[in-house]
Amino acid sequence: MNARTLSPLDRLLAGIERALETVAGAPEANRPSPAHGVVHAELDDAERRHAAGLMRVNHTGEVCAQALYDGQAAFARHAENREHLLHAAAEETDHLAWCGERLQELDSRPSLLNPLWYAGSYAIGALAALVGDAVSLGFVVETERQVEAHLAEHLERLPAQDERSRVVLAQMQADEVRHAQAAQARGGIALPFPIPQLMQASSMVMKTVAYRV
Repeated sequence: MNARTLSPLDRLLAGIERALETVAGAPEANRPSPAHGVVHAELDDAERRHAAGLMRVNHTGEVCAQALYDGQAAFARHAENREHLLHAAAEETDHLAWCGERLQELDSRPSLLNPLWYAGSYAIGALAALVGDAVSLGFVVETERQVEAHLAEHLERLPAQDERSRVVLAQMQADEVRHAQAAQARGGIALPFPIPQLMQASSMVMKTVAYRV
């Protein structure tokens, strides 16, 4: 059964399953981690904790991305846009799995507040979709552009020798650029003031908290 023939109840149940898998499960990537084959570098305790904090932030960001796409897909007005959002969400699942794997390698864990981050992001995605597909896709464009900038910052902040984390973030960044371009090509509109600024502010709160908790 494909996404075009799913009933609303089917989509609801599938959404619940994805939510549980995202916040409490162990998502499996469709693509191998870019870190496979990259040599494990020696990190001292401070470097390991710092790298883990950054990767925890990125893992939480992918939880939020999953929730945003799930909320948008659940209430998308056109089946084609719903399928586009679910396809992008599948690639974000790769990111989620890669970050989770790297956290384990760094002897760390995901954010304890991931259920909260998921719920808030799902609500935002659903609200954007209810306004209309053009606004919903505009949210994708703005979100991915902000994530691209955030990843560039983290690439600079990682310990110099942590190539395993670096190659993961670099591939994620390339994917986010492509997602933004695809959403814009499908008709995503520029979001008016102060929505991008509010998105940046909420992102700063998430990054500050998830780095530690």
